Amino acid sequence: MVHGVAELPRLLPDAEIVIVCVPLNDTTVGLIDDAFLRAMPDDALLVNVARGKVADTAALTRHAQLGRLRLALDVTEPEPLPDDHALLSLPNVLITPHVGGASSSMGPRMARLLHTQINYLRAGQEPTNIVLHT
Repeated sequence: MVHGVAELPRLLPDAEIVIVCVPLNDTTVGLIDDAFLRAMPDDALLVNVARGKVADTAALTRHAQLGRLRLALDVTEPEPLPDDHALLSLPNVLITPHVGGASSSMGPRMARLLHTQINYLRAGQEPTNIVLHT
């Protein structure tokens, strides 16, 4: 199922993992704000692979420091974070470079996955790695 951004307040309280991968534009700057994070359940995981400005860094830091949420951030604002930034030392925060997946093995792995998915579809089978919200 695909849901619009307007439905986030209704969906976030039940989401154990939220992966944000949106373009950066006027409607997504600050999308991940304090209200967004407060709506997520305790111990939920937020993964931001969009752009740093999509998230309010101060709000991310507050929720992570409280230990309420886990964060996996592939982007930050500012980027890079200052060496002494609190997010860098928290055990519930993982920060990776935005190019974390770009390696010499990425292309062949993507090609194999695409080939496998196409074969499943041609055989009338459901492809793997499908995520549905129920």
